[in-house]
Amino acid sequence: MADDREESLEKRRAQLGAELATKRAEAGVEQASEAQAEVSRKGYAQAMKLSSEFIAAIVVGAVLGYLLDRFVGTAPWGLIVLLLLGFCAGVLNVLRSAGVVAHPLDDQDDKK
Repeated sequence: MADDREESLEKRRAQLGAELATKRAEAGVEQASEAQAEVSRKGYAQAMKLSSEFIAAIVVGAVLGYLLDRFVGTAPWGLIVLLLLGFCAGVLNVLRSAGVVAHPLDDQDDKK
């Protein structure tokens, strides 16, 4: 009777061990999937940040150029020049945010 009970317990322990191994494998797959999704979300957030900085710089340049033309009467030169400056500022902001170009204050901090 004791042997039957021990065999039964051993079978149940083996079955639970197999189920636990299956659950751990599934959890590992889910964690890998979640890690990949996290990387994807971070990339999407970075892309949205960079594109909004770029578009904002262009829009600000265009609005300032339009206002300059409106009040000074230099149409269309103020709009053209400030739109191009806004484009250049947008490209520079994107490059700085992406880490391709150093921030201007980084050089001064390194010298101290």
